[in-house]
Amino acid sequence: MKILGELYAGKAKTVLRTDDPDALVLRFRDDATAFDGVKHARLPGKGTVNNKVNAFVMERLERGGIPTHFIRLLSDHESLVRRLDMIPVECVVRNLAAGSLCKRLGVEEGRELDPPVFEFFLKNDELHDPMINESHIRTFRWATEEEVARMKALTLQANAILKPLFQEAGLLLVDYKLEFGRFHGQVLLGDEFTPDGCRLWDAESRRKLDKDLFRHDLGDLMQAYHEVAHRLGVPL
Repeated sequence: MKILGELYAGKAKTVLRTDDPDALVLRFRDDATAFDGVKHARLPGKGTVNNKVNAFVMERLERGGIPTHFIRLLSDHESLVRRLDMIPVECVVRNLAAGSLCKRLGVEEGRELDPPVFEFFLKNDELHDPMINESHIRTFRWATEEEVARMKALTLQANAILKPLFQEAGLLLVDYKLEFGRFHGQVLLGDEFTPDGCRLWDAESRRKLDKDLFRHDLGDLMQAYHEVAHRLGVPL
């Protein structure tokens, strides 16, 4: 396999084309961003931690019956993935109240949500990823009804796998987002699952171990990410 060049550079990942039209390389960089890129820093080692945590989670989800774009690790910073036609919708599950949910609904942070709250957001940085519903998705044809149902089912299935996985590591999976894409007619989980895209708290103290540390200057982000990887048993 040969890397042909850059396809797209996001906030913390670069997507590279390969000589296989069905495969891409994800390069996880050491960039940390918040507030749609307004806040930015480079944190040595962050790309490696996220790449390996993502590989660990994707492999666990695959074993649990969730089809993903992940193929294999290539290096400390890079992974080989299937090339998807991405659906511009983020699927969010909230097990505990935090972040925008608290601001929107006046709910106290840390309240347990039973059943978990499921939400859709439009993936659009310029619009700050606005919240949407199934009617928007159908009307604007971002996805078919079958794809919407599939994304929702897979996201909740992922929760049934990941919530106990993190619990066993002494971590609370507060909330997370998943993105999906099309691959030869099949809906696959795409993008990434890393501490950048979820909230994780220590199960006993509820100490934050996610990107909120960077967003709000609450502590050492890399120390937290290394702790998450260590608790999960991810070799770095």
